Amino acid sequence: MDWIATSLGLEPDDLVAVRLSLLVATVGTLASLPFAVLVALALARGKFWGKTLLGGLVHLPLVLPPVVTGYLLLIAFGRRGILGQTFENCCGLVFSFRWTGAALAAGVMGFPLMVRAIRLSIEAVDRRLEDAAATLGSGRLGVFFAVTLPLSVPGLLAGVVLGFAKALGEFGATITFVSNIPGETRTLPAAIYTLTQTPGGDAAAGRLVLIAVALSLAALVASELLARRLATRISG
Repeated sequence: MDWIATSLGLEPDDLVAVRLSLLVATVGTLASLPFAVLVALALARGKFWGKTLLGGLVHLPLVLPPVVTGYLLLIAFGRRGILGQTFENCCGLVFSFRWTGAALAAGVMGFPLMVRAIRLSIEAVDRRLEDAAATLGSGRLGVFFAVTLPLSVPGLLAGVVLGFAKALGEFGATITFVSNIPGETRTLPAAIYTLTQTPGGDAAAGRLVLIAVALSLAALVASELLARRLATRISG
């Protein structure tokens, strides 16, 4: 990546922001993936009271102002928040004003997209295959890992890519929750915002915008290819 930074004329601080964004988006996406699979499975196959409410809560970050989401994260996972104190006392994990908090915010914002893609993929699996596996003696977990999950892999990967793309571009919730600290929480969007507020920083901001567009476009193209593969598998 160093030669790319040199060819684009990026400063060391800009390169740090790009690397931090990739780290934050990757950690946030992977950490939220198991929860996304569980929630998607519950929404696709579960029959319980409050299912509609759960679906609404899952998609709430998509319709709430990102600043509101960041504020709620600050209340819950800040130093004085119940969850924040719990994680700090039991694991030594601090979220507020740390890159880990940026990863948490990124994961929360990308979570609805992951759940939706995975849910659609699970719903596309033929229930008769699951029933056949159950009649052969497989329990619910066995059916899920032997039939449902393998057939849902393309949709799962598409959800991961979409969640990663959303996490990579997250700004509002992140800056509200963990501020804009150089080298710690200043991700790519925050760096672009900072440069636009700095005299003479328009050129550097433009270069970072190109990088952001390229990364996001690559993620969306990958998601589209995976979605087509899923459609081909279903129709075939």
